Amino acid sequence: MASFNKILLMGNLTRDPQLSYTPSQTAVVDFGLATNRRWTAQDGSQREETCFVDCRAFGRMAENINKFFRKGRPIFVEGRLSFDTWTAQDGSKRSKHRVTVENFTFLPGTGGPGGGGGPGGGPDQPDYGYDAPSEPPSRGPAGGPVPDDEIPF
Repeated sequence: MASFNKILLMGNLTRDPQLSYTPSQTAVVDFGLATNRRWTAQDGSQREETCFVDCRAFGRMAENINKFFRKGRPIFVEGRLSFDTWTAQDGSKRSKHRVTVENFTFLPGTGGPGGGGGPGGGPDQPDYGYDAPSEPPSRGPAGGPVPDDEIPF
């Protein structure tokens, strides 16, 4: 049976990345990601929900995420869903899903405390070595713009 495990998420970091190393000195970074969904309910009221996701990256990618990202900074991640299980201190079995990051992309925007805007972000902001578009190319039905209430952030 064929299977496919691919996750694409765009959101903001919920906490500063936490860098550690395995016994074999492979870098590991853990961070939280929040994605938002806004919509208009049937009664006309504006609604919003936030999904919080734990993420983990390895190697050079982990070191780069730790170096360039802070709480509030926007990021686009590509990865796969992983299922972790462990035994808690009280002896109970615990489990959770996590995204194992396989690739990430810098996004323009301030993103809050310690965030950077990429090129042109100011003298205290890092230059990531690419020309970030001022607006991402978003297209909705029939090639038109995506309505604001359908953008998940």
